Amino acid sequence: MLTAGIAAAVVSASVVPASADAQPELPDSQAVVEELEGDGVFIDPSIDAIPSAEEGALEAASADSEIPVYYVILPSDAVASQTGLDVLMNPVMDDVGDGVYAVFAGNQDFLVLSPNIEDTAGIREIAVQQGGGNQVDTLAAVPDAAAELEASEAAGATSGLVLLGVLVLVVAAGALFVRNSRKKRAAEKAKQLQEIKQMATEDVVRLGEDVSRLEIDVSKVDDATRSDYSQAMDAYDQAKSLLDTIQEPEQVRMVTSALEDGRYYMASTRARMNGEAVPARRGPCFFNPQHGPSVEDVTWAPPGGAPREVTACAACAQAVRTGGHPDVRLVEVDGERRPYYDAGPAYSPYASGYFGMNMMMGMFTGMMMGSMMGSMMGMGMGMGGGDLGAEGDMGGGDDFGGDFGGGGDMGDFGGFDF
Repeated sequence: MLTAGIAAAVVSASVVPASADAQPELPDSQAVVEELEGDGVFIDPSIDAIPSAEEGALEAASADSEIPVYYVILPSDAVASQTGLDVLMNPVMDDVGDGVYAVFAGNQDFLVLSPNIEDTAGIREIAVQQGGGNQVDTLAAVPDAAAELEASEAAGATSGLVLLGVLVLVVAAGALFVRNSRKKRAAEKAKQLQEIKQMATEDVVRLGEDVSRLEIDVSKVDDATRSDYSQAMDAYDQAKSLLDTIQEPEQVRMVTSALEDGRYYMASTRARMNGEAVPARRGPCFFNPQHGPSVEDVTWAPPGGAPREVTACAACAQAVRTGGHPDVRLVEVDGERRPYYDAGPAYSPYASGYFGMNMMMGMFTGMMMGSMMGSMMGMGMGMGGGDLGAEGDMGGGDDFGGDFGGGGDMGDFGGFDF
C-alpha cells in the first residue's frame, strides 16, 4: 500500500505565514491544463513534499486508464466552496475535454468531477471503498471505479433492452394468439353456419314438397281450410326468406320456428280436406321435426341415458313401442351423419325454434342442449315460450331469446353426455 504522504504534504503546504484574513490562492487554470495534458497529474506548486513514488503511481494510473482520468492535488482549504471549485475546474475541463477529474484538497476533501459522466458520486464511492482509507490508493482506484461504473451501467442498459425485447415478444405473441384464436373461432363459426344452414335448407325444401303434394284448389274449399292452407304457405315463404338472411348459427331458430308453424297448418289443412278433426297443437316429432306435429308422447331413452317422455309422430311412436328404430333426423357434423340432438351446441337453436324452451327442458335433459338451457335459466335469462305440455299449445315455437349456439362462442363441448 502507498503511504499517506500526499495528505501530509498538502496539509503542511497550507501552513504558511499569513494574515487571519488571507485566502489560499487558486492555481492558474492554464497551468493546470498543461500539466493534465502532459502526464495527467497536476500538483499545486506550493506542495513540494509528495514522494516521487506516489506521484509516479498517479501518473501511471492516469496513463493506463481506458477512461481518461486526471488528478488535481491542491493544498488544504484551497477551495472553500463549490463555487470556488467551479471557478478553477470548469475552464480546465473545457480545455482538456471529457474524462474523470479526481480533485484532492487537504486530507479530507476528495471530489470527482466530469463534464460527460453524470454519476461522479458513484465513482467516488467505489474509489473510497477500494482505497481502504489511504489517499493515494483511493486516487489510484479512480480509473477502475470509473470502468466498473461504466460496465454496470452498460449491463443495466443491456438488461433493460433485453427486458424490453422480452416484453415486446410477449406482447407480440399475445396479439398473435388473440388474432389466431379469433380466426379459429371465426372459421369454426363459419363451418357451423354452413352445416346448420344446410340442415335448415333441407327442412325448408321438405316442407315445400309436402305442401305441394296437397294439390288443393283454394276456390273449392271452405274458408277454414283456405285459411289453414294460406297460413301454411305463408310460413313456408317466411322460412325461405329467413333462410337467405342467416348470418349467425343462432338465427336458424327463426327459420325452424316458421317451419313448425307451416307443418302444423299443413297438417290442419290435410285433416280438413279428409273430413277429419283438426289436430291439437302439439310439438313436432322429437325424433325428426320434419315429420310434423306429434300425436302422442312415448317413453324413450337415448343410448346409455335416462328414460324420458318425448313427443312422437305415429310411425316413430310405433317404432319405439315395438323396440324398433325411429326415423331420426340426421345431420352432417365434420363429415359424419349423426342425430341432430347429438350434433353439438351449435344445433341448439335449430331445436329450440321447433320445440320452445319448456319442451327442450324436459326432452333434452341430460343432453347438451338441455344442459345449456338449464344453465342459462339459472343465470336468470328470460326465455319466453308458451305452455308446451303433452297436450298444450305450442304456439309455433315461441321466441325465447338467449344465445344457445353460435359455435365458438360457447366453446367446443363435443357431443352429449347421455
